[in-house]
Parts: sequence; structure tokens; C-alpha cells
Amino acid sequence: MQPPKAKKIPSARQFFGITLQDDYAWLREKENPEVMAFLKAENAYQEAQMAHTKQQQELLFKEMLGRIKEDDSSVPFKYRSYYYYTRTEEGKEYAIHCRKKGSLDAPEEIMLDENKLAEGQEFFDLGDLVISSNEQLMAYTVDLDGSERYTLRIQDLSTGEFRSDVLENIHGDIEWAGDNATIYYVTLDEETHRPNKLFRHKLGNTGPDTLVFEEPDESFFLSLSKSSDEKYFLLDLDSNITTELHYLSTSDPEAQPICFWPRQRGIEIGMEHHEGWWYVYTNEDAVNFRLMRTRVDQPERAHWEEVVAHDPAGKIDGIDVYSNHLVVYGRRNGLSHIEVRHFRTGEVHDISLPEAVYTIGPGTSAEYDTHILRYRYTSLTTPASVYDYDMNTREQVLLKQQVVLGGFDASEYDSSRIFATASDGTRIPVSLVWKKSMRKDGPMPLYLYAYGSYGVSLDPGFSSSRLAVLDRGMVFAMAHIRGGGEMGRLWYDHGKLMDKRNTFTDFISVAEHLIAEQWSTPSQIAIAGGSAGGLLVGAVLNMRPDLFRVAEAHVPFVDVMNTMLDPSIPLTVIEYDEWGNPNEEAAFKYMLSYSPYDNVDNRPWPDLLITAGLNDPRVHYWEPAKWCAKLRDMKPEGSYILLKTNMGAGHQGASGRYGSLRELALEHAFVLDRLGLIQ
Repeated sequence: MQPPKAKKIPSARQFFGITLQDDYAWLREKENPEVMAFLKAENAYQEAQMAHTKQQQELLFKEMLGRIKEDDSSVPFKYRSYYYYTRTEEGKEYAIHCRKKGSLDAPEEIMLDENKLAEGQEFFDLGDLVISSNEQLMAYTVDLDGSERYTLRIQDLSTGEFRSDVLENIHGDIEWAGDNATIYYVTLDEETHRPNKLFRHKLGNTGPDTLVFEEPDESFFLSLSKSSDEKYFLLDLDSNITTELHYLSTSDPEAQPICFWPRQRGIEIGMEHHEGWWYVYTNEDAVNFRLMRTRVDQPERAHWEEVVAHDPAGKIDGIDVYSNHLVVYGRRNGLSHIEVRHFRTGEVHDISLPEAVYTIGPGTSAEYDTHILRYRYTSLTTPASVYDYDMNTREQVLLKQQVVLGGFDASEYDSSRIFATASDGTRIPVSLVWKKSMRKDGPMPLYLYAYGSYGVSLDPGFSSSRLAVLDRGMVFAMAHIRGGGEMGRLWYDHGKLMDKRNTFTDFISVAEHLIAEQWSTPSQIAIAGGSAGGLLVGAVLNMRPDLFRVAEAHVPFVDVMNTMLDPSIPLTVIEYDEWGNPNEEAAFKYMLSYSPYDNVDNRPWPDLLITAGLNDPRVHYWEPAKWCAKLRDMKPEGSYILLKTNMGAGHQGASGRYGSLRELALEHAFVLDRLGLIQ
């Protein structure tokens, strides 16, 4: 079967004396039958080219499914008079949301069965689910096509009846007011797909809802949450590098937002409330953030006092407050950590952990008046675990560890953290995991993964599906490259805007180090990344295709110039603080230097699998489609390039747990096949 070949319609534009050629721009025409025909032809070609791996895909799917305890439940958490939890049942794609009143021995009450809501739907995503403070009403949002536009419905839990209130175009953030009759929700701007308006809805109201707040600046997103003590709604207005904060009382349904912190470019801030005090973490005069506090009735900056000083070697990521304790989440030496502070005594301590390389973070908890902190813990060899930690006695209890079936034994696997040296001398952390019995003295097949954007930390955690490649003799490596947040805020700052190329050269340096240290060879390395990580894959393949044998780019942001030059595309303008504004000459030329779509040439490439989602609002399907079309035209005969577009999903791919596993089975089979590991 011959690969599809998209027609070329010459299209060119001039910027700063430079010509941008975009002969596949017509693939943006979603309603054009030829576009759908091209995507379907690519899907058929992918199916045909991978047909010989069907048996292996099914084996991988059953193997990964066989690792999962299909009948399972989450650790219940207490909210007021009920214990809430989710559970799954064998053969069902989605979760069932339940609660028990007063005791875990009480009869189960099923609040919402996602499987019933998803019946007959190609895609299903539950966005948000919130319970009123009297625990009689449940509000939830649902997306049925992957577009991330949700519909809100309200159910009376005492009768099971649905209210007539149905609200559309919800972003996902919803909260109940204290009167149990008012709900606040955030909607999306129709043109930019940006959460920008906060509304107040009175139950039973059939007329227009009250607009509480609107953010006109298209570079800012609006989000809604509640303080831990439920006394205030917190309204965040965020761009990539700037925050503005407002709050309003939850007890007054007519309350108007009060501005706590007006936006100041480059200043980021977050806050919580405790007994008449605002606790505020901010990067003002503190690149890695510091923690301040001020009285609610004295919000002016002159009244702020420092609680936790800036630490050049550690970063504050967020806080939680309880009646007697303040919990600070952050990072030190590239790893996450939790610090506990007693409000009254001032005593401070860290939670001690058993392994050298790990990930720790907040668990699900809804109680304010408690001395028990729930946290989650995992490592590359330790399945996800939930602990209750007594903040007074420092005793901790393991409540649940992810059950991994199929004879899993953690002692059969090993992990380590090493450092590669970047071209400018920076030490780049790399986390590795492998199966001990498969470890060789010499090079091995290696799966190298990274992200490296938006300050997102890629933390080492366990994956039962990853065992499928480890058990077949591969080493799995995470590259903690600049552009992420693993080593503090400067780690992010030095991998964005006019330093973005550090992200790509760091990744290349990691690959070169793994080869030099005999972990692998270019003929045995597979690389992968998604979204902005897909940009990473595209950029490094243009720069050093000789270093890799196989690559996977999932929903990749690869058409950097055309996307960033089009402010009509949703989410574009807010991205200027991440990538740069291409309407400025220096930024334009720098971005053009690494844009994957604009730097394709005719050199041989590694085998490549590209994935896309037809309804993706973040990286539109046409970016991977145009990239694939251009690669097909430019690459030498024999290049093995596949494009798979999920015609009923968005950015996250298949929504159900079985559908997700089948997609992963295809991805694993592609890597194993191209590396010659399928017998």
C-alpha cells in the first residue's frame, strides 16, 4: 500500500524579508471533504502498515489490562457527614462515584455512574463534580466530543431527580455558594476558547444568569476555586507569567469580587485563608517564591510579613491550610517535598521519605479541622501509594497502594538518577528504570521521554503499563530538561522565549550522554513526547536525526510559526510569554530557527508515529496533519512515517480506560516493532 500524498496548494507570506511557505494550509479546512478523506487515508495507511503487529498489540493490551485490578476503589475521603470515593467495575470503561453516610460500614449510595452517562458516546469526559454544603445537591459537567466545552447538570441526591437547570459552554470550574441554592461557574470565550467569564446561577432561574466578572484581556485565563475553610471563593486571573487575584464571600450570594492583588507583569501569586489571615506565596523579589501573610482587613502590600523566606535552592509550588497547620509543597534538589508548619508553635518539619528518587504530592482531602494530612507517593519502582500523615505525631499510615497484578515484584526492578552535561555546562538530571534480569553490561534498547515546557515538572513515578517495555528488555529514561520546573523557576526561565533552544540541546546532550555511558546506541533509542513535548521531538529530529532510531510525537505542536502568527486561533496570544511574539523580528527569527514544520529537509529520519485528535482545541489536528504531509513530500523514499488521527477525541486521546490502553498498545507495538523487539 502506497502512503497517502496530500496535494500542494502554493501559499507563501513574507515576514521581515523571510518567506514562510505553507503549501498544506488547506488542511485547516475541517469541513472540506478532501481534508477528511486525507485523514481517513492516513488512518487506513497506518492500519495497513501496523497490521503485522495486530497480534502483538492484542498481547500488549491484555498484558497491560492484566496488570490492573479492574474492580477497584479509591481511598474514601470525608466531607462533612459523608465518606466519598470512586470505584471501577470489571468490563466498564469509566468510574462510579459513591458515598456512605457517617461510616464506611454504612450502605453505599451511588451518586453518579459515568458508564451510564457515556452510553452510546464515542467520547466522554467528566469535567468537575461538586457537592453542596448541605450534601443534598450534586453539580457536574460533561464533555462528549473532546472539545473541552462542558455541559452542567444538577441532581437532587435525596430524590435522584435532575433539576431543570442545564448550563452550556462551561469550562469546568464550578462551585456552590453557602446557601445551597446558588452555583458559580466559568464559561469559555467562543472565539479564543479561553475561560473568561464568571456567572452566578440561582437554582430554577430560567432567565439570563448574573455576570459576576469578565476578563477582557485575551492573554489571561480565569479560574475559580474555594479556600480550604470554604469561607471565600478565590478568583485567579493568570497568564503564563502574571497573576491577578480576587476573592468574594461564599456566604453572601450577592457578593461582588474584591481585588486582592492587581496584575503586575511578571509577578505570580497564589493565596489561602486562615483565621482572618491571607497566606500568600509569590515570586515578587523571589524567583523561587516566598511565603507571606497579611490580615484580611489589611491587604495592602505594606502590611505583609514574611513567613517562609526565598530559597535559591528550593521552590514553593503551593500551600494547603488546616485549622492548626500550614503545609508547603515545593521542590528541593530536583525532587518534590512537603513541609509542615504548626500555626501556634511555629514548629517546622519535612515529611521523611524512604527512597532517594521519588514523587510526593497532596492527596484528596476535604477536611479543614484535622491534624491528618493525606498525601500521595510514588517512584519509578513503587506503585502509587496513599498515606495519612499525623502532623502532630509524625506517624504515617499507608492506606492504599496501587495493586499491580500479573506477578509484579518491585524488587525485580531498579532505578537511578544520573546527570548529563549540557553544551553550556549545565547538569541535566535523568531518571532511569529497568528490569534487573534484563540489564546487560553493554548498550540496551532505551525509551527516552521528556516534556520541557511551561515550567511543568516531569517527576519520576510508577506506571504499570511501562512494565510491558521494561519486561521486553528496554530501559526507560526521563530527561528533566530546561523549560520544565524540576530544578526551580530558573530552570523554566532558561528554557523558554529566547532560551528555548536549551530545551532541545539539553535533550540531545542527554541522548549523547546515555550513548557515551553505554546505556544505549543510536540504533536502539526510541524517543517520545506529547503536545509541547511533541514540539521537542520534532525539533530534535530536525537537529540530530542520527541519534535516534524511532520517534513518537503525540498531538505535537509543530507548526509553530503559522499558529503563533494567527491570533484568531484559540490560546495563541497567551502563548507569547512562553514562545515569544513572532510579530517582533528577533522573536520571529529565533522561533523560526527551531519550528519543526518550517525546518523539514530531505535527510533520512527515524521511523515516526504521529498522533492527533480531530476535536483537539489545544493543538489542532491540522498541525500534525500538515507536518506529516510535508514529511512525506520531503523525506527520501523508504521513510517510515505514520499518522493516526482519533476522529472522535481531543487533546487527551481516547477517554475510557480500555480505549486508552488500546492506544498505548499501538504505541508500544510501534516502538518494539521498529527496534526489532517483536519476535
